[in-house]
Amino acid sequence: MRRPRLPVPPTSAGSSELPPSQGCAKCYNTWMNERLYAVSATLPDEVRKEDRGAFFRSIHGTLNHLLLTDRAWLGRFTRDPALAQSRDAGGQPIAYTGKLNQELYADFTLLRHERTATDAAIEGWARDLTSERLAAPFAYRSSDGRQHEHPLWWAVGHFFNHQTHHRGQLTTLLMQLGRDPGVTDLVALLREGASTRRG
Repeated sequence: MRRPRLPVPPTSAGSSELPPSQGCAKCYNTWMNERLYAVSATLPDEVRKEDRGAFFRSIHGTLNHLLLTDRAWLGRFTRDPALAQSRDAGGQPIAYTGKLNQELYADFTLLRHERTATDAAIEGWARDLTSERLAAPFAYRSSDGRQHEHPLWWAVGHFFNHQTHHRGQLTTLLMQLGRDPGVTDLVALLREGASTRRG
């Protein structure tokens, strides 16, 4: 199999401005999560938690996985352990088990609230990204304990692509249950934003 050619870093000559394709990813993340949680909220709790053969079994399990991994990456990106730490309804830290299928929140309302808080944190972090920062070396330890170092944009690209991967699974599960999440195209979000600005 032919080895794929790696893309060039997302930089603009003489500019520190973040490329539009990277800047809109944070908004798409929030937009899609709001839509998927709204549709998921129309389902009974037992249906959301039913094992439907997805990689993380259920709708609820997939939503939990995304929150868990987004927080892990956010902690690595910001070096702020508070952004990676999950807390229960009483404010007590939830110990990380080391498993990617860990259920952080059994209660859907609390899960949704925590998702909203983390999406706001993602938008705040991404707002400060520049082309220079994306091209700079980034060192971190993965969940299996291995040490890695590569340009930051590799990890940021994975971060947003991972979300899209699992949200695709969620839209399939919802459609199988007769719940249409609506248009999920990034360009639809961009058109919506452009229309709002013109208005």
